[in-house]
Amino acid sequence: MDYKAFAQDCVKKALSIGADEAEVYIGADRGMSIEVRNGDIETIEEAATHGVGFRVFKKNRMAFSNCNDFSQEAVENAIKSAVNMAKVTTTDQANGLPSDREISKVEGLYDPSIAKVSMENKIQLAKDVEKHAMRDRRVTKSGGSSYYENEGEIILANSHYLLKSYKTSFCGFGAYVVAEKGDQKCTGGEYCSRRFFSDLESTEKVGKKAAKEAYEMLDPQKIKTQKAPVIFHPDVARSILGGILAAINGERVLQNASFLGDKLDQRIGSNKMTIVDDGLRPKGPSSKTFDGEGVPTQKRVIIDKGVLKGFMYNTIVANRADTRSTGNASRGDFTNLPGISCHNFYMQAGDEKPENIIRSTKRGLYLKGVTGYGINRVNGNFSGGARGFWIENGRIMFPVKGLTIAGHAFDMFNNIDVVGNDLDLNRDFTAPTFRMTELQIGGD
Repeated sequence: MDYKAFAQDCVKKALSIGADEAEVYIGADRGMSIEVRNGDIETIEEAATHGVGFRVFKKNRMAFSNCNDFSQEAVENAIKSAVNMAKVTTTDQANGLPSDREISKVEGLYDPSIAKVSMENKIQLAKDVEKHAMRDRRVTKSGGSSYYENEGEIILANSHYLLKSYKTSFCGFGAYVVAEKGDQKCTGGEYCSRRFFSDLESTEKVGKKAAKEAYEMLDPQKIKTQKAPVIFHPDVARSILGGILAAINGERVLQNASFLGDKLDQRIGSNKMTIVDDGLRPKGPSSKTFDGEGVPTQKRVIIDKGVLKGFMYNTIVANRADTRSTGNASRGDFTNLPGISCHNFYMQAGDEKPENIIRSTKRGLYLKGVTGYGINRVNGNFSGGARGFWIENGRIMFPVKGLTIAGHAFDMFNNIDVVGNDLDLNRDFTAPTFRMTELQIGGD
């Protein structure tokens, strides 16, 4: 099917029956997953889907409909439904569509060779990663292993003569296991996901890390409640970055529901802290040539050496804020209206090796896991359950569980005194190892 021609025809149809502006968003994809447990194949699933969303505007009123049936009757009914709904929805002077016909150049979004790799090889990946994860004697049970892949295409057209598309792919595998000692049980897992099949890590490396994640938390000890330095492992970056991302959402800023809303161009953290949103990174897991409504993506520094430099907007929210879209319109699929989110969002790497950060810490917590909501986007308060390792005289001494950590975002950001060089840009929401000089740690 010629999706581009179909999209343009749908735009014309919407205009012909009364829409002032119209957008057509088409998503088509093929996915496959393989599940293995104890060396046996449990499931193999493969599916292909496509669907289309119609966003229309009439006298500054907006409505939306979608369907996954591309027959002429179904498509016409969905478009008519959207146009009719737009006659009765609430007027918003900010409503409208982007008109930028440019498209960002991004390398490495699509790997056509994924579909050519044999099913036997993909099954073997899932089996091998489980086998490597189970080799350590402390690992007693498999939680299962898997291989997964997806190929997709996005096509977007609107009534401002905008017509864009890109193809995307990813594949990956992982394993989850249980380590036991006496009555203790600890779970652990690891995965590897890439745009290109040839870039996947070895099953041995991934399997060994899954095993280590499980057995390294055996025999935890308790510590007393205290204030101490906390070293954040990259796996817990989300607990900090998630709160920042929510607080730089332009819509929440306009609603006065962001602790960062009045901090633009002000220092909010130490000069060790630089946060980047990069939609252009080659082979980046969340790179795109355009966002969820057709605006070209870009690379932006959000926090520059501790200074807040910008918020994120889609077109409608940008209109309300009297600014321009930043190319951050997010869209889960053809059934969703554009929201606001990041692309590849990360803290910039520093110069220190992670082991040197640990070695230079006299006493403190090496944080490996966090539960709870992290940073509250409205007031900046931080709290959560914690687990990790206790450090004494620059050495990891024993695992610790059942802790809580708490603080306020501004204190935490300003207390970042060293940043590691271990940034993994194969993840789309990440940070290197970094240390905060002091946090409240709740123990016994």
